[in-house]
Amino acid sequence: MNRMIILSAGLTIAALTANAQDWAKARLEKSRRHGEWVKVTHGKREVNSFIVYPEVKEKATAVLVIHEIFGLSDWVRDMTDQLAEAGYIAIAPDLLSGTAPGGGGTAEVGGGDAVRKAIYSLPPDQITGDLNEVMEYVSKLPACNGKVAVAGFCWGGGQTFRFATNNKDIKAAFVFYGPPPTKEEEIARITAPVYGFYGGNDARINTTIPKTTELMKKAGKTYDPVTYEGAGHGFMRGGEDPKGNDADKKARDEAWQRLKAELKKI
Repeated sequence: MNRMIILSAGLTIAALTANAQDWAKARLEKSRRHGEWVKVTHGKREVNSFIVYPEVKEKATAVLVIHEIFGLSDWVRDMTDQLAEAGYIAIAPDLLSGTAPGGGGTAEVGGGDAVRKAIYSLPPDQITGDLNEVMEYVSKLPACNGKVAVAGFCWGGGQTFRFATNNKDIKAAFVFYGPPPTKEEEIARITAPVYGFYGGNDARINTTIPKTTELMKKAGKTYDPVTYEGAGHGFMRGGEDPKGNDADKKARDEAWQRLKAELKKI
């Protein structure tokens, strides 16, 4: 009983930490790039999405950003802006669109625990449908060159890997500390290279890497995992938090440079 109380408290603290992102919101508000909210519709679904455009002369590659278990937070929107700063059209769909009373999304669902519960309740086919439509939307924008990569964090990292098994048009999948698909038939459907980013102090996720490497190699797929020693789960967000630790900050900087280098190859 005591153990359960401790674990619950730990999850609550983690949720509060993730949601306390005034620093990300403040940085986003200072952005000089054009960002806006768009609604991507398919069937009866309306997916509220945050998109930011780069300041470039030529048509740009797009990056579909899949949010953490904490939903479409200020940090995720700030990461979307940072990708635009690097030269890419970046779009982050709120996969909780329509789940709150009145049809709202992440902001209306409630606190961290409510958001987590809502995300775990999302139908897998709905997630795939939302991502497919958002990807098609951004690929057809006049400012886009038609190429779309996908990057996701935490829960979104797992969804990025899963989306790669369901969409053959993805140019690259960037999985940040997310769980992989485990079935050979799922792996076999992947057509894009998959790049993994993992914190050294994250055994829950890292214990999946050897088997994933084996399955991807057996299927003839590209899988390039890199582990950043000393960093914990969520180091991309933690490494930007002014209160974050040095290991997370170092891992975030190295991973960010790697992400930009691989995006340039698309």
